Amino acid sequence: MGSGSNAVQLLLLIAGLTLIPAMLFCVTGFTRILIVLGFIRSGLGTQSAPPNQVLVGIAVFLTIFVMAPTFGEIKKVAIDPLKDDKITQQQALERGQVPLREFMFKQTREKDLALFVKLAKQPQPKTRADVPTWVLIPAFIISELKTAFQIGFLIFLPFLVIDLVVSTTLMSMGMVMLPPVFIALPFKILLFVLVDGWDLVTQSLVQSFH
Repeated sequence: MGSGSNAVQLLLLIAGLTLIPAMLFCVTGFTRILIVLGFIRSGLGTQSAPPNQVLVGIAVFLTIFVMAPTFGEIKKVAIDPLKDDKITQQQALERGQVPLREFMFKQTREKDLALFVKLAKQPQPKTRADVPTWVLIPAFIISELKTAFQIGFLIFLPFLVIDLVVSTTLMSMGMVMLPPVFIALPFKILLFVLVDGWDLVTQSLVQSFH
């Protein structure tokens, strides 16, 4: 019986590990951060610089930085008591959800939350505790996508202006056969470096979660 129970626990552990990437995408700021970083690369017009691996790595560590207070609270209220055998696994799961739900509620728009409450045919919640987690998560994801695209739009604007100026200048000079991207790319990279773009974007991303 003991070996059978251990096998089941091992199977559940392996299944849980496969869900970690999905949890990273769904209940943290990873989605917003990665999309914004992708907008930066698209705005600059560099197809593979930075490469995908670098963008994902930056997004992971920025996510850890942003989520550190939430993860710390989960460790304090759920993981540490569970290690000390003060609470059961079920209690630890319930306690661990609380800080994570608070983070998601702060980043979720009421309109998106109301949409998924309606789609789930749930009764109108009176408090946040009445909102099921399985309803909160998709509302949080939609809100993150909207916020990421809003930030991405603001990032795109200065690069778009450079593209328009370069295109207009080349047309006025009669150099219509020269691709504007060849001329615009160095100016966009120069602008991004001069304004310390990575610092500004990182600062804006982190502050957008507060």
